[in-house]
Amino acid sequence: MNIAIASGKGGTGKTTVSVSLALYMSKKGIDVTIADCDVEEPNVDLFLKTTGKNTLAAHSLKPSVDMEKCSGCGKCQDICAFSSIVMIKGKPLVLPDMCHSCGGCKLVCPEGAIMEIEKEIGTIEESSGPHLRYIGGRLNIGEPMSPPLIKQVKEKIGTGACAIIDSPPGTSCPVIESINGADHILLVTEPTPFGLNDLKLAVGMVRETGTPFSVVINRCDTGDDGVLQYCRDENIDVAASFPDSREAAEYYSRGEVAEYFADKFAPILEEISSRFCIEDSNAGRKR
Repeated sequence: MNIAIASGKGGTGKTTVSVSLALYMSKKGIDVTIADCDVEEPNVDLFLKTTGKNTLAAHSLKPSVDMEKCSGCGKCQDICAFSSIVMIKGKPLVLPDMCHSCGGCKLVCPEGAIMEIEKEIGTIEESSGPHLRYIGGRLNIGEPMSPPLIKQVKEKIGTGACAIIDSPPGTSCPVIESINGADHILLVTEPTPFGLNDLKLAVGMVRETGTPFSVVINRCDTGDDGVLQYCRDENIDVAASFPDSREAAEYYSRGEVAEYFADKFAPILEEISSRFCIEDSNAGRKR
């Protein structure tokens, strides 16, 4: 089962919940893969303290036009929904930073003048330990689009184990790519006006996908009751609530928050894992 952890805004504790949940399940003998799809600012590996990482380059395909073969028909421009190919004086000009690598221009070119060349867009890291596998993407500085790299990170997940997908914050294209195909989505929020505003945006996004989702309220004993009341009014399931803790902040500053959460909030994490029918690899039964 793939569980995507998302949030309408940054700083709500999304990565903390992702890493803590993955670490807790691995300690319980559950095989779990955690995928860091926040490729513009990845930090899951910092909390897991992963070592011995294997790193490989990630590429996307960009069109290149053979001007000697090109007849200037303009079909490549017509099919491109992102205006990454424009006709200038009867010849196509490729704007690679706007290209989404769909391959449509190559398919419709009647002269076979368009080929696709690989462009390195970032790296993918992998490491593994007892019952816990880590996969993460890291977008190259200056790359304008992260969804192609996020897609490649998710392709590495494979099947046969529970996957925790740490999504980017917000509700834009990178988030949609990261939650695509998830069996359940946990939206992490905080009980503040900003948290409520962005939770509403995230709920609207998730409802468009039709994916089952629940809400996790972090620092639940601060702020106001606006988020909780909204969830009640909208019949949204609150899967868990984590209280505010100075001790947690101290552990976070030392990069040890995952261990702290896995131990301190074990009953809450157990409730989350058991609710989504995650299979215990030791017992061979549904949890």
